[in-house]
Amino acid sequence: MKKTMSILGLIAGLGLSAVALEKPNIIIFYVDDLGWQDVEKLNDLGDPCPYETPNLLKLADRGMSFSQGYSPAPTCAPSRAGIITGQHPAKLRYTHVTGASIPKPGKDQEFQEPFLGAYLDLDHMTLADAMKLNGYRTGHFGKWHNGLNASAFGFESVNQTRGIHRGMGDRTKDFATADDRKYPLSKEKYPPFSKDFPEGISYPYDELTEEALKFVQDHKEEPFFLNLCHWMVHWPMLTRNGELLEYYCKKLGQPFPPAKGAMTRPGQQNPYFASMVTSVDWSLGRLMELLKTTDDPRNPGKKLIETTYVFFTSDNGGAEIKGKEILSDNYPLKAGKKHTDEGGIRVPMVITGPGIPAGTECAAMINQLDFFPTILTLTSSTIPKAAYAELSGLDITPVLNGKAADVFDAEGHKRESLFWHFPHNAQRAAIRKGDYKLYRHFQTGTYSLFRLYNNGAYADIEEQEDLSANPEYAGVLQELSEELNRNLVENHAELPHRNPAFKGATLPSAKIRSVTFRKGDGNALLQLDPQSVKAAEAYILYYPEEGAAGGEHAKGEDFSHGDPAIGFRVKIPAQIRAGGYEVSAPVPAGVARVQFMVVDENRYGHYSAVTKAR
Repeated sequence: MKKTMSILGLIAGLGLSAVALEKPNIIIFYVDDLGWQDVEKLNDLGDPCPYETPNLLKLADRGMSFSQGYSPAPTCAPSRAGIITGQHPAKLRYTHVTGASIPKPGKDQEFQEPFLGAYLDLDHMTLADAMKLNGYRTGHFGKWHNGLNASAFGFESVNQTRGIHRGMGDRTKDFATADDRKYPLSKEKYPPFSKDFPEGISYPYDELTEEALKFVQDHKEEPFFLNLCHWMVHWPMLTRNGELLEYYCKKLGQPFPPAKGAMTRPGQQNPYFASMVTSVDWSLGRLMELLKTTDDPRNPGKKLIETTYVFFTSDNGGAEIKGKEILSDNYPLKAGKKHTDEGGIRVPMVITGPGIPAGTECAAMINQLDFFPTILTLTSSTIPKAAYAELSGLDITPVLNGKAADVFDAEGHKRESLFWHFPHNAQRAAIRKGDYKLYRHFQTGTYSLFRLYNNGAYADIEEQEDLSANPEYAGVLQELSEELNRNLVENHAELPHRNPAFKGATLPSAKIRSVTFRKGDGNALLQLDPQSVKAAEAYILYYPEEGAAGGEHAKGEDFSHGDPAIGFRVKIPAQIRAGGYEVSAPVPAGVARVQFMVVDENRYGHYSAVTKAR
């Protein structure tokens, strides 16, 4: 049974607080689309989760789990950008996975999502940069999804393999075998155990896991930062582990092999999803076993498990459905991935390492943005003051070492709130403060208010009763809306733009007259109709020649390093002049095509045609 935070002060007082280590190792174990309810026992509300995660339970028994752990965003790219830079996705203006896609709203859509650019801005200091600056070896393995390649953002060792999470011919039967060329089954047996598999089962070779283990072995004589990011449990729903799929089919009362077609049983009954969850847990177990059995050369007499902090969590809430296939279920949390409701942003979170009291649970609100400043403290690392000032999270070290039950900022103020900004899909921003959760709906200009808790006890965690029109909560509505809007302004959040093609538009918009771009000029010029609306913001997008490496149809994940100077659809601020009707921007040598983006004074977003140099 979990200890509660009420005894943590006693633990620290008994001298069990963190033993100072000069340079403890850091591991972030990041899972894709793993929901708050998708792990065994930790966050179970209602029916127990049928997915087995014994290694995660062991990890929680070694350290601290967080029942109110949150991701920075409801989709993967902004969460990954947030965790690696320590900056809020709103501040980064990197809020979704659309990457280099130009918005194409229909005439019935009043608002359009903002354009994000092709990759995370290279000017931001990353956690990898910070760790390298302080003598750490850095490695990223698995999903990156911030454009370019992890090696462009401070990681020395990089392998962005999908591992065993690759497409397969027939998911009902094309399983790995012992002599499989790419995915041979292990001779060793691992959980789960059953009547059919009393000694456990074999697992397919997973390059992602093996490369991460090799990184630890290769760099154990130096302090290291490992960023291990599984592509599972993201779509596609499949597993190469036939024995594991058979185990879950029988556990869930389904035939094996499964019938072809979508899995449509409601709730947590998809055996493919279950198999992926347990496969990720198996990977975690492999890593923890290596840490337990490997001596730390820098700390004689200790194993790596005693000198390493492990941060386990997910990039966003669980994905519940894809097409006709039901993947999992976040109930009682509302909605899931791509939504700022609790089901889309509340995630499993466990942290373990030196000085963290074993088997404890924390109910304070924690955001993955807190990892960056916390890791700096845990490793006694420093970065320039200007870079530290950009961090959006808070140092939770006092919580981890049992000296505090709540999170406080540098001035000693208790954390009261967290906010999210997702100007995509339903186009909302949200704030969680105390017992309450408020949403701002950009399309309608309205708000929704829910009371998740009542003095710490569950109340409406399902977010079913909207209190925004209830006079009793008018003060709460005003307080939270003002704070949310202040956060958006302070973080320079990019809001949805009006769609100039909207058939019901009532406000006038700017009109693009011409774009001039001549070879050798080093400059491009856009002119607006002087009888239309002025420009308020403007950007230029750079393109190489059509068909060139990194060109229009390239995939960001395929870049080895990318080109920091030109890049693929880089979004560069442009200069507004001539009273707001002319936009000018420099064009580096080698850029073959350009496109302007203009936001006018009535917040309409305009994109010029892609223009070739003449």
